[in-house]
Amino acid sequence: MPRGLNIGRAPPEILELDNQSILEEFLETLASTGASSETIKAYYSAIKDFLEYIGEKRLRDIKITDINKWKLERIRKGFPRSRTRDRRAWMTTLHYYTLFIRRFLKWLGLDIEVPVTKKPVRRIEALTEEEVRKLLNSCRDLLDKVILRILLDTGLRSRELLGIRVNDIDLDNREILVRETKYGRERRVLVTQETIEVIKTWIRVRELKGEDRIIPLTYSGLYKRVKKLAYRAGVKPEKLRPHILRHTFATQALRKGMNLFALQRLLGHNDIKTTQVYTHLTIDDIRREYEKALERESIGVKRDKSLTLKYCPNCGREWFIGARYCPFCGFDSKRMVEALV
Repeated sequence: MPRGLNIGRAPPEILELDNQSILEEFLETLASTGASSETIKAYYSAIKDFLEYIGEKRLRDIKITDINKWKLERIRKGFPRSRTRDRRAWMTTLHYYTLFIRRFLKWLGLDIEVPVTKKPVRRIEALTEEEVRKLLNSCRDLLDKVILRILLDTGLRSRELLGIRVNDIDLDNREILVRETKYGRERRVLVTQETIEVIKTWIRVRELKGEDRIIPLTYSGLYKRVKKLAYRAGVKPEKLRPHILRHTFATQALRKGMNLFALQRLLGHNDIKTTQVYTHLTIDDIRREYEKALERESIGVKRDKSLTLKYCPNCGREWFIGARYCPFCGFDSKRMVEALV
């Protein structure tokens, strides 16, 4: 339940209603407390999935065994309308669903403690600089460029991007006022001058006015357009969706030295811990840092020629690196090194 929402408890007699009517009452209660449409939709999806699983059984009659069986079914087989076969994705969904079901049953006054499914460790997927370059080069029209430029400059969520209107953009100061935020709090983000020029051209070509939306698409339209960009760019389509561009912005910003707290403000995170998931390092990042700090050749240290010897030239047996005398025949390595020099 989002912070600030207090839905209280349902009257005891609500359990006399059928399951669908109870669900509708709950959703109305959520709406009356100011819950966002996304929050209401999330609760609806979770509760409806559980109700479909228990079938004709009334909510007043459910036991913890019903909940556990539902959870096991989803862990093993996934969700009926899921488009993925990724078990990690199922577990993540079930984590949130168990939280929602727990709050729903508490509102009903049912004395059932729902165990929350453990959420898998989050994997952050981001595009490489080469993939970003390919995407930008694959743009076929101005709208493609506007979408990519804004997302890569700001890391906005899809809903936030689609909610931007002309009046929300300060072209002189390169700022965008974001209104359609996840937590209902407006914030400002920055864009580069190059992106501002693309936006200016788009506004002029489309003759957009103050209250016109910059991106005239639904989420489905945005999703499909991004997928088409991936196909044209030669980027694996399954690797690209609007939210991946948010991850890409955050990852690149940190790699280039942006302060974590500044990134938190730009991304609109309530908790700095959410932003910290982007502090991951790829093996290539680690390799670069390791070589920079520890690779001897990079700091001009010459190798001792004797350390490259592997076999005794006298007896032919394997040589102990750094030893002066062969441990098998007593050959003097110093004489050999002098001969090589």
